Amino acid sequence: MSSTTLLANMPAFDDAVRAVWDVATPLGVGVHINLVQGEPLARVRTLVDAKTGRFHRLAALVVRAFAGAIDPDEVGAECDAQITAVRRAGVDPTHVDSHMHTHAIPALWHPIAAAAVRAGIHAMRWPVESFRNTPLEPMRVPVNVLIALSWASIRRTASPLRYPDHFIGISLQGGRDVERNLLRALDNLAPGTTELMVHPGRSDSELASMDGYTWQRDAELAALTSPAVRERLSRGDIDLINFSALT
Repeated sequence: MSSTTLLANMPAFDDAVRAVWDVATPLGVGVHINLVQGEPLARVRTLVDAKTGRFHRLAALVVRAFAGAIDPDEVGAECDAQITAVRRAGVDPTHVDSHMHTHAIPALWHPIAAAAVRAGIHAMRWPVESFRNTPLEPMRVPVNVLIALSWASIRRTASPLRYPDHFIGISLQGGRDVERNLLRALDNLAPGTTELMVHPGRSDSELASMDGYTWQRDAELAALTSPAVRERLSRGDIDLINFSALT
């Protein structure tokens, strides 16, 4: 792993920051903009449920975004607050991405991108995976189609932000055959830069109370640290970089 991101408004943020400093090899660390889980760091009336003060979940956020019910200035204010929180923790962010790929929604991309530029952050995830990599499963194909259509309109917008040339990640999710799929992805990388998105971790009851992606994280961690994957990365034909290396 050469890059990670931090969720500034979640309970384990301080622990995550300490973990970043404990890693022997320096990591590129980005801001994982979160507009769908927990409570905001700024006053953002159009982003939260008035009864709970917590963010709307993804489905509601998408509907509200396409209905024009979200104030872009509030999106920008929340992004500013989350980026500031990461900087106050002593981390200089290399890039921004977002929880549940919400920055691929056109109505949200503009204020998120503007916040990144305001903060002097010049790189962002481009979350569109080649359809040849996407498993033919009921949910993943339409999700990737929607992201691709949204991102196609976004990419026509002039922006100083930089992106990797390629993205792989949706095809690796789910916890099944992770090592085999990961090795296949590494063997078939396209020329240029590729972001390989993974969600490794160790599941416990606290994680399960917030996120349904649990045992799958353990499977991804096992695959990433397996002898076969380590050997594949040691052959010298793949350079591990982070977003700060994008030009």
